[in-house]
Order: sequence, then structure tokens, then C-alpha cells
Amino acid sequence: MPSRATTPRKTRRHPWVRLKHEALLDVRLCDLGVTLDGSPLAGDVERLYVELERRGLGFRPHCWLGEEWFSPDGVPGFALPFYLAHPRLRSIERRMMGEVEGGNRNWFMRILRHEAGHALDNAYRLRRRRGWRETFGPASLPYPDSYRPRPGSRRFVQHLGSWYAQSHPTEDFAETFAVWLKPGSRWRREYEGWPAIAKLEYVDGLMAEVAETPAAVRTRVHVDRLGEDTRTLREYYAPRLHRAIAAREHCGEYLVHQVMRAAIHRSQELGLYVGRGQRRSARHVERILTRLVRAFERSAGRRLIL
Repeated sequence: MPSRATTPRKTRRHPWVRLKHEALLDVRLCDLGVTLDGSPLAGDVERLYVELERRGLGFRPHCWLGEEWFSPDGVPGFALPFYLAHPRLRSIERRMMGEVEGGNRNWFMRILRHEAGHALDNAYRLRRRRGWRETFGPASLPYPDSYRPRPGSRRFVQHLGSWYAQSHPTEDFAETFAVWLKPGSRWRREYEGWPAIAKLEYVDGLMAEVAETPAAVRTRVHVDRLGEDTRTLREYYAPRLHRAIAAREHCGEYLVHQVMRAAIHRSQELGLYVGRGQRRSARHVERILTRLVRAFERSAGRRLIL
């Protein structure tokens, strides 16, 4: 079984590898030249395919590099974040965001199984089935900007953390599928007595049916491919910072963006600029913005700026 641990792969050399941090931030995403094939990720994608095969599924979700983990509606495949494809990009991701989502093998495989659930849902149009809707709820429900998890609930499986299955019916299915797919999973024992076991049993029966059925959707389209993104890494990490703060503070990204615009305008009025120590400037900016967002929410009662 190919994997990063058993099949070493040489990382392709790129001219931007030796650039200093600030210079690297000015490289466009489309010019990075990283690909899934030949990267350290390819072996683990093959490992996912082996896991699916061992479960009797002939389905193979197609994968490509994009801006982030992304399962487009109606597409039987998903994007993997480009920064996982090269050690230097992992390093800049950790430096800019504080962590690398999927940065170790166990975490990476957990997310792969989750995304495979979304892709399989799209391939077989599972959400249209009455049993699927009765088990997980209507997929047509709008995705919330935030959700309030119930840590004590046993109606949902626990897989990626943060009680993610509780956020939306499609996420509930993907998390349940991932628990079912994991090699050596003892879900019957682990979830015995939980209402969530009914979801796992439904998935178990549904996959037996799917194994005998050709996929309804077979497109191999790549949505938001990395090679089409002309933003620089600097521009890419600016909205990422918005999302990170918004998620952590449970507020809208628009609010964070408006607070940032106000902070930039005020800094220009006062003649304030980043001086020495630019290596730490991103973390300082994040801390300042977080404090400003909290201050605004206290004074405005969590109202969005229109």
C-alpha cells in the first residue's frame, strides 16, 4: 500500500524555495507549480482508495490542489490545500495561521475520509434519498455562519473534533461515513447505546447498496484549481486571517474585514507602520484585530456593520 511512510518521494525543487519570507509572500499561487502527483500527499490518496476498495466500494474520488479543503456541490471529488504539497509551504502556513490543518498523517487521513464522504454523496446523489433525509435531515438547509455545539449529545458521531457533525446534515453524513470507513473501526462497540448508531447502521446498509450501483455523476471537473488563482500568497493569507478570527470569535467575516479596514485607515492617519521585526508582524496583527473585534462586539452588541 503506497504511503508517505513506506514509499519515499522526492520533493520537486522550485525556485521560490530559497526566498525569504517577505519575498515568498509576493509569489502568485498559480506560479507555485506544485502538483498532487509526485507530492508527499499522493501516497495517502492512494491509501484512501485502498480503504474504499476494502469496504467493497469501487468509487474513487478525484482530487486536485486548491486553496483549501473543498468539496464542491455536485462534484464527486475534492480539493486539497496546496500548502500540504511542499514542506516550505507547510512552514509558511504554520507561521501565518498558527497550525497546519491536516499537517500530520493521522489528521490528514481523517479529513480525507470526511471529504470522500462528501464526494460519494455527490457521486450517487445520496441526499435525494428519503432514508438519507430521514436519517440526517434535509441537505437543503442553509449552512450557518456559526453553530452552537452540544458536547453532551450522543446523536452525532465524533470524528474531526469541535462536534463538527452537528453543524449541518451533509457534515453529519460525511462524519458518519468517515467513522464507518476507518480501518479497524469498532463503531458498533464504541457507539453502542448512542442514538448515533442508527446513522452508522444506515450508512452500513447504504454502502452495501452503493457497492452494486454505478455512480450517477462521473464528472472529473476541478473547481477553483490552484493554477488559475492569480493572487499572491500575501493576498491569500489576508482573507485567511479574516476567516480564522471570525471562526474563533464566532462572528461574521464581514465584521472582521470592516474592523481591519478601519484599523488600516486609522494607522495611516496616525502614520503608524510596521517597523523592525516583520517576522512576527502577522501574529501581532492577528492579536490586535482580535482585540478590536472583541471591543466592537462588546460596544455594538454583536451587530454587523452595514
